[in-house]
Amino acid sequence: MITQEKIVSPTQFYTWQNYRCAYEVYQPINSAPVGIPLLLIHPIGVGLSRQFWQRFCREWYHQEHRNPIYNPDLLGCGESDQPHVAYTPSDWAQQLQYFLKEVVQKPVVVVVQGALFAVAIELFQKEPSLIAGLILAAPPAWPLIKKQLPQRQQKLIWNLLDSPLGNIFYRYARREKFLRDFSTKQLFESSNNVDAEWLNTLRAGAENTDSRYAVFSFLAGFWLNDYSSAVVSINKPTLVVVGENTSSIAKEGKKITPDEWLADYLKALPQGRGIKVPGRNVLPYESTAKFVTAISPFIDEFS
Repeated sequence: MITQEKIVSPTQFYTWQNYRCAYEVYQPINSAPVGIPLLLIHPIGVGLSRQFWQRFCREWYHQEHRNPIYNPDLLGCGESDQPHVAYTPSDWAQQLQYFLKEVVQKPVVVVVQGALFAVAIELFQKEPSLIAGLILAAPPAWPLIKKQLPQRQQKLIWNLLDSPLGNIFYRYARREKFLRDFSTKQLFESSNNVDAEWLNTLRAGAENTDSRYAVFSFLAGFWLNDYSSAVVSINKPTLVVVGENTSSIAKEGKKITPDEWLADYLKALPQGRGIKVPGRNVLPYESTAKFVTAISPFIDEFS
């Protein structure tokens, strides 16, 4: 059995639109990679980056899978440049489109966490030939996928956050107590799973306050752009994975059960299928082993 406590891979960089962007490529230890590559899209939030996937990658190889894994930092996050700009899903999709074409250079299965499904949608629209399939880990409730936040409102929220007051808020939000409380109330099923590894990763990721611009872009709702018709056009195999206790942070979806959550997506996706696993909203982290077990048969179909 392949065992390793930490996936070790040197950080690599590429240049996109004059920005320095970071990524890692993981492979099984002591064996050659086999199967279709995975492209991971990390969530956006205080301190979040590609490090979100570290536990998933470790477990993937522990369960003896051998697919190569590409794990990039989105612009504004982790070790990628963090310019003072408002980021949209289209911006991040353009970055990943370049990454697919110039670095990966072969079709992948996209594994995307949470509301960054909006980025995966935009990426599919730009480069469908390089996406063989998608896995949606705890995607937003369907009412949020259909929601269109007016551009004027998005810009207003951005301007309010992109201010000295927003800077103060970000410094407050990266405190351990805030991170622990938010994670417990909104993300994890069990408070016991909000562990030191999680909190230390978030604190380290938020140390550079320039990382706030990506977070503010997400909070401004640039991803709320009524993607319902775009989802219907995803004509590739798509696996939707929700937690048995999944919940919506926004008021939309508060009363939707996990079964209804899945049904909404399966009704819209031409080649959709769904599964529930224990956990809540950060399944690749909280329920790592069960998440890997749940998605591996889907990925094996592409080999």
